Amino acid sequence: MSDYSFGNYLYELRRQSGYGQKEVAAFCGVTNKAVSKWENGRSKPKVSLIRKLAELYRISPDTLLEKYEERKKQNITVIVLTGGPCAGKTTAMSWIQNAFTERGYKVLFVPETATELIGGGVAPWTCGSNLDYQCCQMRLQIEKERVFLSAAETMPDEKILIVCDRGMMDNRAYMTEIDFHIVLDRIQKNEVEIRDSYDAVFHLMSAANGAPEIYLKNKENNPARTETLEQAVDLDNKLISAWTGHPHLRVIDNSTGFEGKMKRLISEIAGFLGEPEPYEIERKFLIEYPDIAALEKRGDCQKVEIIQTYLKAGENEEVRVRQRGANGSYIYFKTIKKKLTDTTRIEIEERLSQAEYLKLLMEADTSMHQIRKTRYCLTYNSQYFEIDIYPFWKDQAIVEIELLSEKEEIQMPKFLKVIKEVTEDKSYKNASLARL
Repeated sequence: MSDYSFGNYLYELRRQSGYGQKEVAAFCGVTNKAVSKWENGRSKPKVSLIRKLAELYRISPDTLLEKYEERKKQNITVIVLTGGPCAGKTTAMSWIQNAFTERGYKVLFVPETATELIGGGVAPWTCGSNLDYQCCQMRLQIEKERVFLSAAETMPDEKILIVCDRGMMDNRAYMTEIDFHIVLDRIQKNEVEIRDSYDAVFHLMSAANGAPEIYLKNKENNPARTETLEQAVDLDNKLISAWTGHPHLRVIDNSTGFEGKMKRLISEIAGFLGEPEPYEIERKFLIEYPDIAALEKRGDCQKVEIIQTYLKAGENEEVRVRQRGANGSYIYFKTIKKKLTDTTRIEIEERLSQAEYLKLLMEADTSMHQIRKTRYCLTYNSQYFEIDIYPFWKDQAIVEIELLSEKEEIQMPKFLKVIKEVTEDKSYKNASLARL
């Protein structure tokens, strides 16, 4: 139940009891203004006052506490739509609006921050330096996203999709690595915190990267587009690299016509949202132990540390909690998986606070070990691979890829040596490895 809903509940109790706000204020030892704020949803009474209100309105304190702690059933999802020059991002916004409004979502768009700032006269060439400008842009981006999330929480809609026209990690493509980390220090954030604050990221590949004739034609008709073909490809790759490491990154390439590209984007977003069901189609391969040093040097690869704990669950169901991050910065998830076929499952995932995560650890299945692994997230030929390195293996590893369709062709990186596919081999599943 939202603050507004609880406030309305308090108002109805007072009205039915026949008290005025002054009488309630006097009984609780607060001001009339405080009671007014409670009833219009602008604030909630302290828990210590709940018993006084229950006594006044002659109801059980437990009943009032339940209403106090209850939250409105609301599903708010925050995604990023990003892409290189001439990728179709503007058109994609319209497609997203139409497609998901029809599916019952309230769709909100956070405007591109760089466009707003530069249009208002704040730009890399007007600020003291590009570093100064990037700090301004990151701070504004953070505040805008907070405002949109706060606004969404007040809305009556049960399903809300917030689409960020570029996210904070996009800035990384326009800075040196040193400047990027200076900016993070100035805004008191870390890379994991800002990258993984979004539920999913969808990158539309630049037309320059796969459809050069379209890019060049667009450039002729658009004087504002100044990048050369090579510069556009380079920027596109930098943007993909900036987001690599996110738990749900999808790259939409130019392998089909533009309409097909838009349809694939909508399908990817719908699949992530679980419309109609959150199907996960994944394939898994056992590979020879990779060259770790080479992976860590790649710009399209990011290292992530994972601790995975299995909880007690029902038949044909898997429940786990996961700590994911790097360099002491972590985010937490709870995942429920229900098996449909050997390759298809329904997967429901929710973000947890650290306190919620620690509490759920008390429900761990003690017959299973914690899984600790190092994951290398790799973007290769528009596909997203996750290479898992386990401490108990020195000669092999696992690589996974999630697919939108069981018919989708996998373009395995040439530097990964596949031993065999183990998608249907239960002995290579994390749940089985946790029993070793």
